[in-house]
Amino acid sequence: MLRTNSIIAGLVLSVVASSGTTVAAQQNENSCTDRSSALSHLSKNYQEQPVAMGLASSGGVVEVLTNDKGSSWSIIVTLPTGVTCLVASGEGWEALRPIVSGKIL
Repeated sequence: MLRTNSIIAGLVLSVVASSGTTVAAQQNENSCTDRSSALSHLSKNYQEQPVAMGLASSGGVVEVLTNDKGSSWSIIVTLPTGVTCLVASGEGWEALRPIVSGKIL
């Protein structure tokens, strides 16, 4: 599972790093707050908890959250300034098994 989370985090980091305007656009839509409030909101309203995280080249921390049923997911980025922004969210999360040397683990 840890390896799966690493793969997912890598993919998410690639997407977030390649679109630097995403976080800035989200800030304008008031979907930013402090990390504690963001985690509390996602936990309380969607029962989501972090399942993967990584460091973006910009210095931001990217986190993927989902609930135990996989019925919802969210991606947040915490900027070096401490501001946390919702980058994306959706339904139907499915963790994939990692592939190493062409074989599914």
